[in-house]
Amino acid sequence: MGAATIPDKVKLFAAITFAPEARIAEVTSALARSFGSVDFSYGPVPFDFTDYYGDEMGRGLRKMYLTFETPAEREALSGVKVFTNDLECRYAAKGRRAVNIDPGYIAADKLVLASTKDFYHRVYLSQGIFAEVTLHYRKGIYRFFSWTFPDYREPAFLEFLQRVRARYVKTAREARESRRG
Repeated sequence: MGAATIPDKVKLFAAITFAPEARIAEVTSALARSFGSVDFSYGPVPFDFTDYYGDEMGRGLRKMYLTFETPAEREALSGVKVFTNDLECRYAAKGRRAVNIDPGYIAADKLVLASTKDFYHRVYLSQGIFAEVTLHYRKGIYRFFSWTFPDYREPAFLEFLQRVRARYVKTAREARESRRG
């Protein structure tokens, strides 16, 4: 029988798809107020991998990716997704979203995203929120699955994640050592 252990805290992550008219600076400020200072960012870059958001959010979408300095407990993810859903509603206009926020976390071995949609590869957390391992880290690189979104497979994005992961691993190691005393 294995012994239950408390895992390391994780680095919160947010992928933000937004329309040209979105008040993105306000959105990122609201995220930072709730989750801590932004320590890494990538983008904005054109989001042209899919037309999924086109009917609701229009054309010319952009996407940016942020991580937050303050470590978080893994079980906080469902509450984070509920908060970001509320934030999307707050910045909507005329019943249409201007931003879509996909929160998640980065651990040493994976990138996990939160979703309101159930599917065979997602696990229910709480509050109507599911979790998906979107990328896993093995043998020095991030690897994707058949369900991994195309933008998460992009080499420039994966390089960004490598930098974030390097800082996360160092910080997690230091936290473990300080707990040991």
